[in-house]
Amino acid sequence: MTTRQHSDSSPASPWLSVLVPVYNVEPFLEECLLSVVAQIEDVAGVEVLVLNDCATDGSGELLQTLAQRWPGRLTLMQHERNQGLSAARNSMIEAARGEYLWFLDSDDKLLPGSISALESIAAAHAPDVVLCDFQVWRETSKWKHRLRGERHRSSFAGPARRVLSDRCEVLAAALMPGELHAWSKISKRALWGSDLRFPVGRYFEDMATMPLMMLRASTFYYADQPWVAYRQRSTSILATPNLGKALDQAHALVDFRAALQTSVACAGNEKVRLALAHQSARNFIGAMRYMNSVADGDPQKTQALQSIRQHFLASSPLSPEALCKAYAVRGWWLRKSKLQRWLKASEVA
Repeated sequence: MTTRQHSDSSPASPWLSVLVPVYNVEPFLEECLLSVVAQIEDVAGVEVLVLNDCATDGSGELLQTLAQRWPGRLTLMQHERNQGLSAARNSMIEAARGEYLWFLDSDDKLLPGSISALESIAAAHAPDVVLCDFQVWRETSKWKHRLRGERHRSSFAGPARRVLSDRCEVLAAALMPGELHAWSKISKRALWGSDLRFPVGRYFEDMATMPLMMLRASTFYYADQPWVAYRQRSTSILATPNLGKALDQAHALVDFRAALQTSVACAGNEKVRLALAHQSARNFIGAMRYMNSVADGDPQKTQALQSIRQHFLASSPLSPEALCKAYAVRGWWLRKSKLQRWLKASEVA
């Protein structure tokens, strides 16, 4: 059950709902919410839903303090028990009233001007999905991080600043970079039917869900500017691997591949097939890198290796041989070599 503390001055018909799940992020929470509240002073029609997923630090108390400091700006929600990120987002989807939904993690922040930029795009074009770029946010940024392009990381490998209506081209251009996070894709609430929600109890939930959402959309707009500052933390999913995360990473695109096969327009599209196969291979390799650290005598290792390989085969529209050939044709020799290496490592006697 979810309880909701209404904001007395929340807009009657908001054009945007910003959805912020909260769990044990007290050191980062105020900065995150301030990055939103500061922007809606000048932009009307925005509701901010903040759900406390039974945080055990001081996040819940801080939320009450911030709600009093910014009267009418935050709508607080509360789970009766901790259910995880996916369930928190799902509860907020059910409660949201905005035409558009923007998911924001509570340790990240919106960059200045992002909401007004989104408002301009929505007013001028009303696309089903707006994609944006992001920057990697570190407490101490070094020159090497700038050289890696962390001040502006692209989430899309396609045309910018115009309406796109070729769903297949868009899916391919979103899959190739692999930046499939929820917070870089603002979507119309109408796309989120009752049969589309984040998978509860699984890691890599963004990757499992956002391509499915995009498969339902008809029009897209790519804003090639960083709107989100993504905080790099030592406790992130990728920074703290385990067996469950490895299995979920390998499985992340299995459902999307099944849904894609029912798409008349995109099921046979070669660009989409290659992009999905490539991202499936990246997931497979990421999972295998963790498995390489597991001792050979671990009783779970053999079964896990089999599952990870099966998930790769189930999510990729191309066979491993066909994908390696596609890499070779394009001169992507390093990608081919990496895939072959990890395929061999996944073989179980």
